[in-house]
Amino acid sequence: MEGGNSPSLQLQQLPLATAAVSVQPHTDSFSYKENLIGALLAIFGHLVSSIALNLQKYSHIRLAGSKDPRAYFRTKTWWSGLLLLVLGELGVFSSYAFAPLSLIVPLSAVSVVASAIIGIIFIKEKWKPKEFLRRYVLSFVGCGLAVVGTYLLVTFGPNSHEKMTAENITRHLVSWPFLLYMLVEIIVFCLLLYFYKERNANYIVIILLLVALLGSMTVVTVKAVAGMILVSIQGALQLDSPIFYIMLVCMIATAIYQATFLAQASQLYDSAQISSIGYILSTTAAISAGATFYLDFMGEDVLHICMFALGCLIAFLGVFLITRNRKKPVPFEPYISMDAMPGMQNMHDKGIAVQPDLKASFSYGALENNDSMPEIYTPATLPIVQEQHGPKGASAPPYRVLEHSKKE
Repeated sequence: MEGGNSPSLQLQQLPLATAAVSVQPHTDSFSYKENLIGALLAIFGHLVSSIALNLQKYSHIRLAGSKDPRAYFRTKTWWSGLLLLVLGELGVFSSYAFAPLSLIVPLSAVSVVASAIIGIIFIKEKWKPKEFLRRYVLSFVGCGLAVVGTYLLVTFGPNSHEKMTAENITRHLVSWPFLLYMLVEIIVFCLLLYFYKERNANYIVIILLLVALLGSMTVVTVKAVAGMILVSIQGALQLDSPIFYIMLVCMIATAIYQATFLAQASQLYDSAQISSIGYILSTTAAISAGATFYLDFMGEDVLHICMFALGCLIAFLGVFLITRNRKKPVPFEPYISMDAMPGMQNMHDKGIAVQPDLKASFSYGALENNDSMPEIYTPATLPIVQEQHGPKGASAPPYRVLEHSKKE
């Protein structure tokens, strides 16, 4: 009897064992293959996206002086960039279906490295050989650190894998760690939004924290949607579940609001600051969300977690050095200082002198660099001419010049 009942008992216990194994991390060779596939797809996607954006930028630069503001629509370069951008985003999207969320998110540093290298080689300003080391040494050091950090991330990344079925996603969605995480995130988001909207606290950290909190929910939903599509392709249909469409709507909504806050930040701050600070904050928030929702680091030993954290820190430092070395654009001032015009008579204490013509590279209405203009061409300060009330026959000065300091 005991030997005859053993197969039935094993069949009855099989679903329970399968459910227990589904939440545990896999350490076999197949999980490492999935990690490698996801990492390669993410790296490929970020590289292609960087090339695409630089192609579109190159098309805009070439047609900067065109009278038609939409002339780039008729160029093959711009359309090639658009197709490559779609291909790159598809690669990044599909990578979430294979590898853990905490491994894929930090790999966006590859796009910063690729943009820096392409910017130096392909779209770059003219530089002198003696200025090359001073200008680009930080970029190369940052690229090296980002590559080292990426290697550590791929090598020591989490290996927790489970099928993104509707049942598993629903179970994670109602788990108490994620509900507690969501409660804290909603409170922090509302406080930041209050200070940003009501108190006019337009600090870059506040705006990018709003972006990071929204982005953490975006990547959580992206992994759920991509994973359910992959499971459906493998044979188990998941697209008829309501949780799929809930995740899809949340993904689109959070991505739209995230892009809105990013657009507002780009109007107030430099793109280099947005890239470095935004990468650090968004990656930290996304890893926290992945560790809470998908339990990415469950069952991992302390050494792997510490090496993964070290890889993140090295990648953060590399991105910071790359973006810090970017040349900040000089804002154009829509006025001409009258005493800086060529041939303008300038009044001095010892008489009247004629200011010599400027030989610098500055020209009105041209997009030329005037960073190297020496300080001797700064507008001179004119003395105050006091109004005097003399007799009727005395002639008064026809005008009065106000004194302006150099800071003003």
